[in-house]
Amino acid sequence: MSDKTKVPVAVLISGRGSNMGALIAASLEKNYPAKIVLVISDKPDAKGLEHARDFGIEAVAIPRSDYDSKPDHEAAVSAAIAASGAQIIALAGYMRLLSGEFVQRYSGRMINIHPSLLPAFPGLATHSRALSAGCRVHGCTVHFVTEAMDEGPIIEQEAVRVAHDDTPDTLSQRVLEAEHRIYPKALAMLARGDVRMSRDGRALFKDSIT
Repeated sequence: MSDKTKVPVAVLISGRGSNMGALIAASLEKNYPAKIVLVISDKPDAKGLEHARDFGIEAVAIPRSDYDSKPDHEAAVSAAIAASGAQIIALAGYMRLLSGEFVQRYSGRMINIHPSLLPAFPGLATHSRALSAGCRVHGCTVHFVTEAMDEGPIIEQEAVRVAHDDTPDTLSQRVLEAEHRIYPKALAMLARGDVRMSRDGRALFKDSIT
C-alpha cells in the first residue's frame, strides 16, 4: 500500500504523545491503511511535537493562550487540519474539552483513547478510581468522540487484570501497553471502513454496515 492510498490522519496531543508514537509506528508499516500527516498540540512544550518531527511529520503548537476565545482557538486548529488534508482526527492525550460545534464538524471521523473500560470511570484519575472501587479488571477503550465526554460509541477495548499489589502507577503502565495495542487497531478499522458511527450514535461494524 503506497502513502497515496493511505487515509491521512491528524493527531491532537497535549504532552509526551505516547499513543501518538504508537500510531506513528503502526502507520510506517507498508500495509497499514492510515498515514499521520499532522500533529497538533495546545502546549508549545509538548514533547510529542519533537518526536513527530523526528519522523518528518508536520508538528505544530497552537496554544489556547494565543487566542481571544475558545471558538477562535478551535478555528485555528480546524484550519490546520484542513490544510493538512487529514480526513480522520485521533485524540491522543489532548487535555482540552472540545466544543459541540468542533465535535459535530468531525462527527464520525474523530476518535479518542481512554484509560478505562468505558462506560466505567469516564474522566480523570481512572486508575486510582478503579483501585479504590476494588476492581479486579481494568483496561482501556477507543471510542468515537461525541459531545458528551467519554460517552461516544465504543470501537475497541482491552481488559487488564488488576494485581492485588497494584498502585496507580503500576496499573497505569500495563494499561498504557494495552492502549498502544488497541489504538492502532481501531484507527486501522476506521481507515479501512470496517467501522463507522451511525446517525443514531452507534458503532456499526463491517458485518452490519449496509
